[in-house]
Amino acid sequence: MAINTSNLGVRILLGVIVGMLGVGMLLYLVPGGATSDVTNSDVVAKVAGQTVSVSEVQQQLQRIQSNGQMPPALAPLYTQQIISQLVFERMLEEEAKRLGISVSEQEVATRIKQFLPEAVQGDTFVGFDQYNAAVQGRFRMTVPQFEELIRQSIVQDKVQQLVTAGVTVTPDQLKDEFQRKNEKVKLDYVVFNPDTLASKVSVTDADLQGYFDKNKAKYMVPEERVVRYLALDLGQLEQKTTLPESDLRNYYNAHLAEYKVEDRAHVADILFKTEGKTDAELAEIRKKAGDAVQQARKGANFADLVKKYSDDPNKDSGGDRGWILKGQALKEYEQTAFSLPVGQVSDPIQTQIGIYVIKVIDRETAHTKSFEEMLPTIMSSQVQQKAQATLDTQANQIGDKIRQSGRLTIDDLAKQFNLPAVDTKPLAVSDSVPAEMGNAPDVHDTIFRERVGELSQPIRTDKGYVVISVKQILPGHQGTLTEVRDKVQEDYRHDKAGELAKSESAQLAKRAQSGEKLAAAAKAMGLEAKTSDATARDGDISGVGTMKQLSAAFSLDVGKTAEPVLVGNDWIVYQVAEHDQPNPADFDKQKKDLETQLLDAKRQMAFEAFRTELEARMRREGKVTFNQELVQRMTKEQSS
Repeated sequence: MAINTSNLGVRILLGVIVGMLGVGMLLYLVPGGATSDVTNSDVVAKVAGQTVSVSEVQQQLQRIQSNGQMPPALAPLYTQQIISQLVFERMLEEEAKRLGISVSEQEVATRIKQFLPEAVQGDTFVGFDQYNAAVQGRFRMTVPQFEELIRQSIVQDKVQQLVTAGVTVTPDQLKDEFQRKNEKVKLDYVVFNPDTLASKVSVTDADLQGYFDKNKAKYMVPEERVVRYLALDLGQLEQKTTLPESDLRNYYNAHLAEYKVEDRAHVADILFKTEGKTDAELAEIRKKAGDAVQQARKGANFADLVKKYSDDPNKDSGGDRGWILKGQALKEYEQTAFSLPVGQVSDPIQTQIGIYVIKVIDRETAHTKSFEEMLPTIMSSQVQQKAQATLDTQANQIGDKIRQSGRLTIDDLAKQFNLPAVDTKPLAVSDSVPAEMGNAPDVHDTIFRERVGELSQPIRTDKGYVVISVKQILPGHQGTLTEVRDKVQEDYRHDKAGELAKSESAQLAKRAQSGEKLAAAAKAMGLEAKTSDATARDGDISGVGTMKQLSAAFSLDVGKTAEPVLVGNDWIVYQVAEHDQPNPADFDKQKKDLETQLLDAKRQMAFEAFRTELEARMRREGKVTFNQELVQRMTKEQSS
């Protein structure tokens, strides 16, 4: 390929791009101590003279945020990961130099073509402007950033290849992996869920007092605040808002174009897919379609026929396609939809997708909806618009009053604007805001930020506006049993139900281990045993968990029962019902894939070990230093 590398400014590096930020990757690089070896206010870390700057970290974080790939709550974790990855890149660069590894412009150009094939047409570079637009559009970064990522990815690949060159898979390892992936067990099992046993737990006053005395520290009552507020409710205002018919007609006449309806048909259908079918299969499909038509015409429920016959993935909706316009459907489909009488079911219709059976539910010819038809919709939207404008005006007036007077109280406002002032119950930080106040993040924040007697500006909510004043602050304190009785009782029942689940699971396991069938022993205890499918070591059992948590099953003989296993909050008792060994004849079929998977896994482990050793060595040599204070501040800023 003859790419003009000077025009490309070829220094590319993308292989690492977002994959660098995989969860859990290299978090160990960011130190946990308080020591700060780097003091420059814009330098997060230094690696052998190279720096990692605040702006680099922020650019990568913003790129991820702009792609919608990062929940805001995970910003601190991503910030740590970005710092870790950037430090590791610098470490790799230093190690590559030590090992004599370099990257040529031709290698970079070749990889550009892999990641961005539109950069060339044939062997000719498309030109910088088009190339730059492609990079910006696809990766949301500048050409130099993109090219540097490409170059770094090649460096990492070369180092990784060097580190893992001697990794191999032995025949015994292949056989062990074949066994691990193909060996399966079927289990009879019983789940003991503490939540279902809580009703069996009896509670006395003495029990609660004893539990409370032992666990007092758990029952601190947090600070609570009583709020007095004014609510400007949009819904209530809409109910009082009226509009003259003349205004509504004027609106209708001004928007006539919006009320035009084209020819349209409301249809439902049954789809029989025919693509790739043999002649014999097609004949069977046509017979099924004919049967469906006959049943529909004899009065069978069309939606039931859809569920029985249709190959459409959305068949549970009864085959309803809603309203379709001319030009929106396949030609054969459309002809039937716009010619078949309303309520009738068509003959089978062959299309390029498959055979359709269509039912016309309704049809409308092109027309303009009348004022009477549109009146409810127009009335609703215009009333809402007028009420919202009135509410906005009132909120602005209230806001002006609050700004103009520093001595105004919530009751003064209530009197001036004829609004009721309402008190909340005491609210803790963990409590939800009362629904009557409306929903908005600023409401909760304001309640726990304001001082007693202060007036907030009107806060926009999903219900309208709310003005808040903190009436009383109740300091946090050690709760008494009377104050926290409900919580103590809930916790006591939960703990005792957990003990009961453990005890009953041990009792069942003992009976089954003594020779009883698990199902019979469970039934005698008023329990029900379930049976799993045959499951491999990397599989899972619905409602229980992964087989990794029940791995002891593979070392038990059929009919044997394991000791109870705690999975999450549940205790599981299981008995091996079947133990299926792999079929040796399948080994040759799977050998190549198994070898590839094992080799990849071992290479990854080898590279992880190399990374750990590289970091340790460079730390010992004093080549890796962090501005820990800055790291902590950046993480805190992201989480706030």
